[in-house]
Amino acid sequence: MATNQSDSSKLDRVLQQQRDYINQREKGYREQALKLYPWVCGRCSREFSHANLRELTVHHVNHDHDDNPSDGSNWELLCLYCHDEEHHKFEHFVRYGGSKESSRTAATHNPFAGLKEAMGKKEPK
Repeated sequence: MATNQSDSSKLDRVLQQQRDYINQREKGYREQALKLYPWVCGRCSREFSHANLRELTVHHVNHDHDDNPSDGSNWELLCLYCHDEEHHKFEHFVRYGGSKESSRTAATHNPFAGLKEAMGKKEPK
């Protein structure tokens, strides 16, 4: 039983260290981004005030949370909902890959081929 408690306390300690690290990192770039940019979501244009500022997040454009240039070039402010959607899009891209429109093969089947001729051949009543 002592092993389970030891493992549990080690896990708790590691998780707390990770939370502290994330909080410390976010304080730095979040505060900087809020000073650089207007408090508006970069996607949906929702405006924020001190009352709801906790719902405005900093999104890393290149998805590297350790890339935090002081000029803010890797940040954009997004509301919680748009930020979540942006990460879903990125996960989808990573999972399924990206393709450019020009690289797709054009469809060759035309379901309406011959429709004009068929419409012109009306059977007499």
